[in-house]
Amino acid sequence: MMIDLHCHSKISDGTLTLFELIFLAKEKGITHLAITDHDTTKGIKEAQNIGEQLGVTIIPGIEISAYDFIRQRRAHILGFFVTPEHEAIEKLCAPLLKKRHQVSYEMTQKIIQEGYKITWEEVERYAEGGTGVYKQHIMHALIDKGYTDKIYGDLYKKLFSKGGEGVSPGIAHIPLQYVDVKKAILAIREAGGIPVLAHPKQFDNFDAIAEWVEMGLDGIEVVHPLHRPEDEELAKYYADKFDLIETGGSDFHGFYGDSELGSKNAGIDRYEKLLERYRRLHGRKNKNLHI
Repeated sequence: MMIDLHCHSKISDGTLTLFELIFLAKEKGITHLAITDHDTTKGIKEAQNIGEQLGVTIIPGIEISAYDFIRQRRAHILGFFVTPEHEAIEKLCAPLLKKRHQVSYEMTQKIIQEGYKITWEEVERYAEGGTGVYKQHIMHALIDKGYTDKIYGDLYKKLFSKGGEGVSPGIAHIPLQYVDVKKAILAIREAGGIPVLAHPKQFDNFDAIAEWVEMGLDGIEVVHPLHRPEDEELAKYYADKFDLIETGGSDFHGFYGDSELGSKNAGIDRYEKLLERYRRLHGRKNKNLHI
């Protein structure tokens, strides 16, 4: 069985519609797919219906864009088996979605002022049907105008780099305030889900795991395109130490990413343990999950 527990649709920062995404999963032989769009569960019920028609089990998920204010670094928290559109998720994430869209508008205006011949209306079209504009949508407009041939490259750094010691920030960089990682974990638990630390190597979140376990963190993403073998081993170490569920997935974004859907298989053993943990924590089988 092929199980991919991390992917994104056009509802956030992917390029495929829900139908296109699930149809592709079917073609690739994926039997279980978690749709984990950023900061929203919009479209989950529709995805489950499509999955039922195509014979792909859809796991309702989310990936919350969070921040570790103690260590001053970002952190992404995956939520599996969350109740779609739950009040706890909406209350936490709706302001972030609104702010991200506003920041994207302001960044686009800065880029236009620098002489790049794009318009906000052109950028918005790439985000149609989603929750708002991301930097990837801005880059897509710039690609179509011939300014670059890739999403993440020199132009992306020139525009959006956060800067650092001796390095100036990008000409369109505007900081976005993410939600507190502890609140993200609690919101997922309140929404009936399993909170899992996504790609811990990317933001170097390993030293925060002990603290977050106390808040209700239940899993860690071991298999991910950014994880080298030694990163997987370190994630497994923390999983064993804190009795965390191991997960894995491709983090597929379509044209906006480098990985292929299904390229990272979580495996049936990990999925069954995730399912077992869900049922043990919440004491029921949600009939709406189609699991």
